[in-house]
Amino acid sequence: MSWSDFYLLCFLIGFSLSAFSFFAGAVHLHLPFKMHLPFHMHHHHGGHGGASIKGGAHLSRFNVSTVLAFLAWFGGAGYILSTHSRLMGIAILGIAVAFGALAGWIVFRFMARLLRNTEAQMNDWDYRHEGSVGAVSITVPPNGTGEVIFEQHGIRRSLGARSEDGSPLEKGSEVVITRYEKGIAYVKKWDEFTGQRV
Repeated sequence: MSWSDFYLLCFLIGFSLSAFSFFAGAVHLHLPFKMHLPFHMHHHHGGHGGASIKGGAHLSRFNVSTVLAFLAWFGGAGYILSTHSRLMGIAILGIAVAFGALAGWIVFRFMARLLRNTEAQMNDWDYRHEGSVGAVSITVPPNGTGEVIFEQHGIRRSLGARSEDGSPLEKGSEVVITRYEKGIAYVKKWDEFTGQRV
């Protein structure tokens, strides 16, 4: 096998598998074997060779997508240079490696930014109080402030609470948080809330 054949093979493998992984993800294709596409993510426990993402996740620089991008660009640059230039083999290899590394780095940076934005949106939504169901722990007087206790992601939380319509709420009343403003949860009785939504 000549060097040009080797570069062409690398290009074909990298490009075809990248295209396959893209279309498999686009149509949610379930593969008969386990293949992590388009990237590998695990919980961060320290070390190098990756980027920490908000929420404790860790994206490795050496994942399927970056390796395939490296192969495609390494092979493509190497094949073009080996068939259309007068450069020596070692020079071609060095340039091909540089092109492949650049492509892998670009893909990694894109994936890290995409994942970071997705995590940020998910985390912001996770801490929204609206829609949480709880119970009044301190009686809410007419047009006054009491307290509501509710559970969020397995953690018991309490907030100052006011009735949405200004009516009193007795201790133990089951309520739903309809909005949250300036540290105060505005609540409505659960049966009234569900009655309005029917």
